[in-house]
Amino acid sequence: MDMVATEMTTTRLGTLQPGDRARVIGLERGNPQYRERLLAFGVIPGTTLNVIRVAPLGDPIEIRVRGFALSLRRDEANVVVVTRLSTETEPRSAA
Repeated sequence: MDMVATEMTTTRLGTLQPGDRARVIGLERGNPQYRERLLAFGVIPGTTLNVIRVAPLGDPIEIRVRGFALSLRRDEANVVVVTRLSTETEPRSAA
């Protein structure tokens, strides 16, 4: 079976839940040093990421991006605008 990602909604990274997948659309304007730091960590437009876990009180949020885990405070994660992806299973055609 092939996994196909389908775009669903645009939201902030801080609103996602464990198990969610998303594609980075962009970063909000604001603290330029923090934006540079996110870009250096690979959180750049077009990058796909997965939410691994969220702390019991909702802060921080752990994501997997470009093969490594990154923890962000929820207010910091809300700087990242993402498109939520859902995974659908498509049967392979019999050839």
